[in-house]
Amino acid sequence: MQNYHAPDEKGFFGEHGGVYVAETLIPALQELAAAYQAAKNDPTFWEAFRHDLKHYVGRPSPVYHAARLSEHLGGAQIWLKREDLNHTGAHKVNNTIGQALLARRMGKKRVIAETGAGQHGVASATVAARFGMECHVYMGADDIIRQAPNVFRMKLLGANVVSVDSGSRTLKDAMNEAMREWVARVDDTFYIIGTAAGPAPYPEMVRDFQCVIGNEAKEQMQAIGRQPDVAVACVGGGSNAIGLFHPYIGEENVRLVGVEAGGRGTDTPDHAAPITSKAPIGVLHGFRSYLMQDENGQVLGTHSVSAGLDYPGIGPEHSHLADIGRVEYHAANDDKALEAFDLLCRFEGIIPALESSHAVAWAVENAPKMGKGQVILVNLSGRGDKDINTVAKLKGIEL
Repeated sequence: MQNYHAPDEKGFFGEHGGVYVAETLIPALQELAAAYQAAKNDPTFWEAFRHDLKHYVGRPSPVYHAARLSEHLGGAQIWLKREDLNHTGAHKVNNTIGQALLARRMGKKRVIAETGAGQHGVASATVAARFGMECHVYMGADDIIRQAPNVFRMKLLGANVVSVDSGSRTLKDAMNEAMREWVARVDDTFYIIGTAAGPAPYPEMVRDFQCVIGNEAKEQMQAIGRQPDVAVACVGGGSNAIGLFHPYIGEENVRLVGVEAGGRGTDTPDHAAPITSKAPIGVLHGFRSYLMQDENGQVLGTHSVSAGLDYPGIGPEHSHLADIGRVEYHAANDDKALEAFDLLCRFEGIIPALESSHAVAWAVENAPKMGKGQVILVNLSGRGDKDINTVAKLKGIEL
């Protein structure tokens, strides 16, 4: 995989990706692509990006040996890439800093975003406040209820949170509404997409901003004298995962594992695991990729205990990496994720996001099958403050 290069000039990763949008959006995407290519080749852009990551976000995030959890499980040593320690509490801010700098470079004064778990919404509202921009965040009505703390944080930061009552009232529908808004306001509005999906150039752009995760991890793991045997991350749209995986693609001795949301089981309709469930290829939100759909091509509803993974598609680069066999994809169901959530709380004093708990669940299941000298690196993509109400409700606890 040393010669891995993607996407191509049309924004395709193998047969996935591309641009499938209304004609009215084509000029906006062309403008964005040209602006990003110019920024990508401008050292001052990356200097500003790195400055804010260091002085505003607090990077580099550390890697941490979860020694007590590893001892409890037996087998491989589990290390955590602590994205939960970033300002705003997740990996999302890496990308929103980059896109806000690009919006400023393009002269846009107004930003919009979609959010499921609320972390991307908070990160978008945060950078909008940082750069003095108007901010509107679209969020499914059901997610507004289950992520109430993050909704309040967005409002404190000055954002307008727009409730989306259509469809499944979750992330998919929030993205639909955000794209409609962008069509209506392309002249003054920059759409900050939160995951490594959407029409080109978004999958490439979000990946490039999130690669700080994997690049740091590769340098930090040298402290133990070698790279991990396995690098694991949860996958919804897939931004935290591609940020960890991409710098490791050429490291062929490192196994890469993406963990989708198994919900109530991939043998039921109630999950969000398009690759694991062998979903067909379809088009959604401007890109082509594996997509949960019925025989008539209608997008299916999804379920996950985690709002941020509750999405029927997956970023096109993930679909390509699955096709070429460089990354393997599995699913963790709700119960396994909640078990992993509890274990990390109890043994390490770390409350993980329910999204990240899916990756931890894979480590919990597989570490005992590996040798004690082996290493699993888990991308702990976010902290779980936002999920306390959800977990309490599932446990039947009144807060």
